[in-house]
Amino acid sequence: MRIFHITGEQFKELSDMPAELPAHGFFWIGSGRREFEVQREAIQAGLQRWGSGGLVDLHVSDLLNNQLPSHFEDTSWYDMLVFRRLAATASGKALFVDDSHGTLASAQRALEAIDTSPVGFVVFDRVLLTVHPTDCMVREFFANRLAQQATEGDLRGTARLPASPADLMLRMVNHMVDSYLDLRRLLTRQLTTLQSELLNPKGHFHDWQILLSSRNTLHMLEDTCEDQRAAIQEWIDALDEWPNENNENGKRERELLRVRSRDVLEHIERVLAHVRRLESSAEAAVQMHFSALSHRTNDIMRTLTVLTAIFLPLNLITGIFGMNFDMIPLTHAVTGFWVALGIMATTGIGLGAFFWRKRYLGTHVRP
Repeated sequence: MRIFHITGEQFKELSDMPAELPAHGFFWIGSGRREFEVQREAIQAGLQRWGSGGLVDLHVSDLLNNQLPSHFEDTSWYDMLVFRRLAATASGKALFVDDSHGTLASAQRALEAIDTSPVGFVVFDRVLLTVHPTDCMVREFFANRLAQQATEGDLRGTARLPASPADLMLRMVNHMVDSYLDLRRLLTRQLTTLQSELLNPKGHFHDWQILLSSRNTLHMLEDTCEDQRAAIQEWIDALDEWPNENNENGKRERELLRVRSRDVLEHIERVLAHVRRLESSAEAAVQMHFSALSHRTNDIMRTLTVLTAIFLPLNLITGIFGMNFDMIPLTHAVTGFWVALGIMATTGIGLGAFFWRKRYLGTHVRP
């Protein structure tokens, strides 16, 4: 568990929970899920000591639940947002490595590596409590980033640090949504690989399990984005119900929160729209695959039918001359065989030319 004191110009990490709130700024308590479970009594005591009020037991259970979907809940003394982000699993670390080979195996590995895990945010007036998965890099990223911004702000005479717990929460949520935006490039490339294999006229597609896995992944991402959108929309609605500020700084800060919230919502909708386009594209590729198979089958049947039509007169000629009669014309003639063979060749070539001119033997059928 890491505790930070953030003001408009300074960012400082504390070694332990202070006895009281500072005169300026706010506290950020960043805890792993297991650490939060072990130290929740100490955290609850610290929140009570600061006058922020403790967490509701049901919300504590929600923060410890690794399967909880994205959602928003509020009380009279704090707001809680649970937001699912991309899990940084061992296999998922290779998600954004550029794979120029575009093989089905790489597509399957990339799609199977996609997973999500929840991050909990509890927003008090002057305290932000975040509960992260064990492998989550969001806390470390923002700890280093805010420390760097504070250092650069000291050199420049100004700092762009969060002004409130809600501001910091929205920055972290926006960072997690950006990872979904980066994921679009990977999904597009891998789905394009699958579609190319699916629509290859010279290939035989047998990897239906990979395609099914990719469609299931897209469905999972769509459900995740819909939950995220609903959670952020509820947060925006709750933000509009906050008491009006009487000073200009408070009004400006409130408007900045609305702008950041709408920006996060717009990013989520972009990811959701892209996932739906990929789902539609994958479904269209499957339909085109079966349409191409049907068209190929029709071509084969048309060719076989034409060949049957060509050889049917030839079979008729051979059948006539094979009849057991003694007085068949050309039977006893010296050139009879060659005359019959010429008639058969002329008939076959003539019918073949006729069907070719009608394009019955080509790749396109004349309407």
